[in-house]
Amino acid sequence: MYLILCQIGNTWSENIHEPILKKVGEALKLGTIIAAICGATEGLANFGCLDSRKHTSNSLEYIKMVCPNYKGEKFYEMGPVASGENLITALGVAPLEFAMEVLKKLDVFAPDTLHSWYNLNKTHKLEYFFQLMSSINKLTI
Repeated sequence: MYLILCQIGNTWSENIHEPILKKVGEALKLGTIIAAICGATEGLANFGCLDSRKHTSNSLEYIKMVCPNYKGEKFYEMGPVASGENLITALGVAPLEFAMEVLKKLDVFAPDTLHSWYNLNKTHKLEYFFQLMSSINKLTI
């Protein structure tokens, strides 16, 4: 399983990124997992990668304004993160939710471990640390 991670940035609409966006588009068609957050979604939108896939971005109005080639409005979902078959997109202010979806897609943790990891990082409550350690210990026994 392969993953291409397109990170936060405000230059994804610049021509310098065209070669990587072309490769990302090809990889997406081949089933590679593509994960894009914040400004990276703009590059994908402008390059046509979001035209037929469930996705989100910083706002629908904004992406339509800054991405003249964008045609994926009917696949846009309001919310911090959108995850489909092999595409994960997120708002710039949702890095934790984004990371959780990436880890889930990669099947890194058992569901209860991932849930505990997310809750610990979201709330910083000690109870979730102990849940996380307990769920990890179950895996090593």
